Amino acid sequence: MFNTLEAQLFEHSPVATFVINADHVVTHLNQACATCLGIPAQNIIGKKGLGRFFYGRERPVMADLIVDGAIKEIIDDLYQSKYRNSLAVPGAYEAEDFFPKLGPAGRWLFFTAAPLCDANGAIIGAIETLQDITERKTVDDALMEAQLEVEQVVEKRTAELAKVNQALRDDVQRREQAERALLERNAELNTLNAKLSSAQEHLIQSEKLASIGQLAAGVAHEINNPIGYIFSNFGTLEKYLANLFEMLSAYEQAEPTHGNANILADLTALKKRIDFEYLKEDIPTLMGESKEGIVRVRKIVQDLKDFSHVDATQEWQFANLNQGIDSTLNVVNNEVKYKADVIREYGVLPEVQCMHSQINQVVMNLVVNAAHAMGAARGTITIRTGCDNGVAWFEVNDNGSGIPKDVLPRIFDPFYTTKPVGKGTGLGLSLSYGIIQKHHGSIDVQTELGKGTTFRVSIPCVQTGGTP
Repeated sequence: MFNTLEAQLFEHSPVATFVINADHVVTHLNQACATCLGIPAQNIIGKKGLGRFFYGRERPVMADLIVDGAIKEIIDDLYQSKYRNSLAVPGAYEAEDFFPKLGPAGRWLFFTAAPLCDANGAIIGAIETLQDITERKTVDDALMEAQLEVEQVVEKRTAELAKVNQALRDDVQRREQAERALLERNAELNTLNAKLSSAQEHLIQSEKLASIGQLAAGVAHEINNPIGYIFSNFGTLEKYLANLFEMLSAYEQAEPTHGNANILADLTALKKRIDFEYLKEDIPTLMGESKEGIVRVRKIVQDLKDFSHVDATQEWQFANLNQGIDSTLNVVNNEVKYKADVIREYGVLPEVQCMHSQINQVVMNLVVNAAHAMGAARGTITIRTGCDNGVAWFEVNDNGSGIPKDVLPRIFDPFYTTKPVGKGTGLGLSLSYGIIQKHHGSIDVQTELGKGTTFRVSIPCVQTGGTP
């Protein structure tokens, strides 16, 4: 592909570059690229699957997508808003991303991929260049952090000035003693008002959750009856069809013995017109698919009932936690399925004395939070259960963004949320904490920024201390 001079220029170029052929095999990789990846060039040249050196797993790089001619179909999914068309080379693309597997602390790379074509314009390979922009990104982050600090200082000073001005105006209008008493009274009223607002919000949220549970239970109950009729009727209809097909088979066997040629001709024409043989094959298939759909609907209805615990009063009773987790996962499936794969690692559990629907609410809050913690790449949520010395526990582990250290002490505070305005109430973890406290249990959290978070909930199998 290169003559001697071109090969020397390619090898000694300070720009990290590699080339793959139409079979995705790495044909050329210069020293700058090998240094960037931290792997000798001879360990890469002649091999496929270059993506695992960047991502630590099998995934196509941009050059692979260009060779396949599939970049338009899947580049949005893999690179989302982090790519653009090259202005310099037609058919080439540019992007930048962070690669945690490169170097001890990961690297930011700016990369450009372009097609290599033969004389007829057919793609025979692709060339991709890499530039380490980690230092630039670090500087940008430092500048952003400095800007935020300046804004915080300005905001703090503004607030301080406003407070001083207010104090001066009050000092002019009132005597010092009256002013102090008034401020103290005002502070007391503010504190009381904040407590009342917090209690009101808790009551509103609890009422909303109760209403949602009742709505889900009502819908499940209303759907369950007609689905039961349909399911029963389908069973009967299958038996009727089996009898009809048995009768039709007997008629077919008797046809050759029929002496009237005209009637036989009419029967043959009718069977051809309605495609009788196809109907015999397709009708049982349609019945099977319909019955499978009804069974799935019944399962969803049952999971809704289990989640809201409609068949039980809101009293302490013994319940199967593994079954409750399964029901909750089915209810929140639409929130999770596009962001993460769910892995279940259940242990053997005795039935646990609890308020089942409230424990389901805790599971739902933790799983939905785990799904929201995922970044651009699809993640994994692992749910484990177990029992130790009369204490049942379950864990919700994710490999998402993790929780910053400065945020961690406040995650159970009411109304505290890191989500954008309108995206969260800040009550999910607060309510979950209250529910587990009511169950004389605990919630522990372990997190590492950029690697994920694990919430572990523990509650006694039997409420020996009495139920509040």
